[in-house]
Amino acid sequence: MAVHKGNILKLRRLGIDTNLENIIFMRADSQVSRSEGFTANTRVLVHHLNHTMVATLNLVTSNLLLEGEAALSDAAFNLLQAREGSLVWITHLKPIASFSDVRAKMFGKKLTEQAFRHIISDITHGYYSKIEMAAFITACTGDNLSLDEIIYLTKAMIATGTRLKWKAPVIADKHSVGGLPGNRTTPIVVPIAAAAGLIIPKVSSRAITSPAGTADTIEVLTPVNLSISRIRDVVQKEGGCMAWGGAVHLSPADDIIISVEKALDVDSSGQMIASVLSKKAAAGSTHVVIDIPVGETAKVRTTEDALKLEYYFKAVGNVIGLSIEVLVSDGAQPVGRGIGPALEARDVLAVLRNQPDAPSDLKNRSLKLAALLLESVGKVPRGAGEEKARQLLESGAALDKFYRICQAQGGFREPTEALYRHPVVATKDGVVSRVNNRKLAKLAKLAGAPKSPAAGIHFVAPLGTHVRKGQTLFTIHSESRGELAYSIDFLKTDNNLIQLDPA
Repeated sequence: MAVHKGNILKLRRLGIDTNLENIIFMRADSQVSRSEGFTANTRVLVHHLNHTMVATLNLVTSNLLLEGEAALSDAAFNLLQAREGSLVWITHLKPIASFSDVRAKMFGKKLTEQAFRHIISDITHGYYSKIEMAAFITACTGDNLSLDEIIYLTKAMIATGTRLKWKAPVIADKHSVGGLPGNRTTPIVVPIAAAAGLIIPKVSSRAITSPAGTADTIEVLTPVNLSISRIRDVVQKEGGCMAWGGAVHLSPADDIIISVEKALDVDSSGQMIASVLSKKAAAGSTHVVIDIPVGETAKVRTTEDALKLEYYFKAVGNVIGLSIEVLVSDGAQPVGRGIGPALEARDVLAVLRNQPDAPSDLKNRSLKLAALLLESVGKVPRGAGEEKARQLLESGAALDKFYRICQAQGGFREPTEALYRHPVVATKDGVVSRVNNRKLAKLAKLAGAPKSPAAGIHFVAPLGTHVRKGQTLFTIHSESRGELAYSIDFLKTDNNLIQLDPA
């Protein structure tokens, strides 16, 4: 590539965290900006040695940068593998041809497999801005993806990432579609399955719209940012792992899309199916159990919607070589008591340690999922899975395996506790008749979860509980006074989280 020397700039590191967004900062009056006609928010190509990336241009109108200097966000520095003082050159980004397919989808056109491959490839290479990705996500929300399109999207996501391969013929996995606070079954199911002799290399996601993703909760207890080689070592040694999928780029386009979905606070069913199954296939799984909680304020509202999801999961799984089993479960209220990484981790440990006060709903749901997994791979006959799973849990075998997996991943640690707490009490006598999962999740996020691991809600008023005026319904946990005050202010404006009917 011919390089115009006037387009070469020297990098300064200003220490700007933009999360996953690649930003380049240049002086508005620099020779590069003037000669190339760059304006703020222009998408440009940044070149350094043999590395190239796409970045969004921000223009500096102060003396923060000198003439001939540019700065990169921390994420961009890391991606470009550059250092302070490195030389970069800047060129225009050509129009993205695949975005014409996104526009077509916005007007209801059904896309081809090739179109999805081009879109996902361009997203993976960083050609799409956050606005362009938001347009793609919005165009695919609701029921806007047909079954064929979900299959095409799943295949495209698999094709752009790394794929793990295992020598064993059967590789087990499980997943919950989410939308239900608590429900942290993975760190219970994985050690049960591994203790039973299954190979279960579990990679999980962080929170999208919830107060805690599976990886956020497990990270409270053990490191989850494992490399592919480390995952292989852990699985070879213990039969299972509990890692963060974003660290190993199994489906990199999905990780990018999720970051935008989080900002939009959407998680459409078609993209969710493609997201889940692309990562399962990339992780080398052969048999997957999927939990679909159904409830008025869960992600999936009706049994009809759940059955439709089940059909799609199984149909897409069949095409890409996955055996899918589905558990349609109760999503009327949180599972366990904790909502937030550390609080959910405490529930997990209570179940694994067989503590008398362990939340029975979390235990029973975990046993059902583990049973279905054991039966689906032929480890035990149909109908015998729950007895086997319970024996492994209550004998302490699952706890021992859990500790072993944690040690192999870098060590086990106990969950931390929040500095500040605020009990929320009943304003009258009554029976708990309805719980708003979405508002409880929002309150936990306002308290600081998942960014502050110990923040969240300790929930002690499940459906059917008889309460007296002044009795605690739940306790808000926060790691700062400001976030605690913020969550309490939300309650003052919207306190319809738990409904009490006369006893």
